[in-house]
Formats: sequence, structure tokens, C-alpha cells
Amino acid sequence: MTLRGRMIRRFGMGLLVITTAMFLLAGSLRFWQGWTFLGLAYGPPFVFALHAAKHNPRLLERRMQTMEKNPRQMLANVLASLIIFSTIGLSALDFRFGWSRAGRGAVPLWVVVLGQAAVLGAVGLIIWTMKVNSFAARTIEVQAGQTVATTGPYAVVRHPMYAGGVLVVLATPLALGSYIALPAFVLIIPVLAYRLLDEEKVLRQGLPGYEEYCQRTRFRLVPGVW
Repeated sequence: MTLRGRMIRRFGMGLLVITTAMFLLAGSLRFWQGWTFLGLAYGPPFVFALHAAKHNPRLLERRMQTMEKNPRQMLANVLASLIIFSTIGLSALDFRFGWSRAGRGAVPLWVVVLGQAAVLGAVGLIIWTMKVNSFAARTIEVQAGQTVATTGPYAVVRHPMYAGGVLVVLATPLALGSYIALPAFVLIIPVLAYRLLDEEKVLRQGLPGYEEYCQRTRFRLVPGVW
């Protein structure tokens, strides 16, 4: 099977699983926040992957390799995935049982729209990161011919893809109309912080010029904070 075909198959299977689980938990296909979220969170990455299959297949190959060599990083990936999927699942259950509505009241429409916009912005940041850095793989390793990315979002923070991931987890509950799932944001921070700190160790040791880049680019995740 071609690279494009493998990407479409994997993407389609993942989308089918998350869509089925979300609407089964929501108990209704009228969960409009869920439909909008899926379109914003999965639509642009799919279009970008199709583009990469033709114009940057090496990047797509790297993104499709998900098996970490380090067991600790494998655990971090599993935990991050569980937190993200739990956030979506809990938001869907909230729609079904109305926990937020019974507590603080329904999430205002403008907050839902703001959350959806933040999800789209986070996805855009992740895509921008991959366009700037074709070595932005899912696994932590220094690859042959890899160079230090310093332009675009990398001129602001060292780990823009992680920043996009944090924003997605923060925005997803609001985009899905749930207050109940917001605490998941707190859970994802230590997981991603551990992963990016470990990644920095690998890059400092094996990627020429990365130490100097760290000295120039002070912040790892959030400008002015950390």
C-alpha cells in the first residue's frame, strides 16, 4: 500500500473510533459541538497530511512512526492519549447528563465558539510547526541529516508543537460545552513537561547547534512563563 493509502487508512480508522465513542457517550447525534470539534480538529490535519504525502513524504513517514524506543516515553504517550480521550469522553457524557448545566449553568455560546476557535488555532500552530520543521517526528530521536529549526514558531518557543497540544487540551472541554472536563488541562501539563524535558536532553546531546539555540530561545512552552 502506498504512503498516502496507509495515511488515509490510519486516519480514517482513528476518526471512526473517536467519532463512534464520542456520540455513543453523548447519546445523541445532535451533539453539534462534537461535529464542529471533529471538523476543526481533524479536517486541517487531514488536508495537510494529503499535501505532505505528495510534497514532503519523509515528514509523513516520520509522523506515522509512533513506537518509542524509551519505555518511559511510551508511558508518557499512553498517559497523554488517555488524558485527551478522557477529556473528549467526559465532555460527551456531560452533554448527555447535563452536569455542567446543573452546576454552573450551560457553557455560553460565545465561550463554546471561543473554544472552537482556540482548537483551530492550536491545530494551525501544530501544522505550522511541521511545515517549518520536517524532522518533527512523533518519536524522540536525532535523525540523520537533522538540523536545528529556528524560524517560525521556533523563534518564539523551543517546543511549539507541545504548546499547541496544551492549548488543544485546554480548549477542548469549552469547545464541547463542558466545564466538568476542564481539570484534564492540569493533568496534561506534567506529562508533556516530562516529555519535552527528556527530548531536550536528547537534542542537546545529539543535535549540533541545539545548545546554542536553547541559549538564544529562552522559553520552552509559553513565552514569558516557561
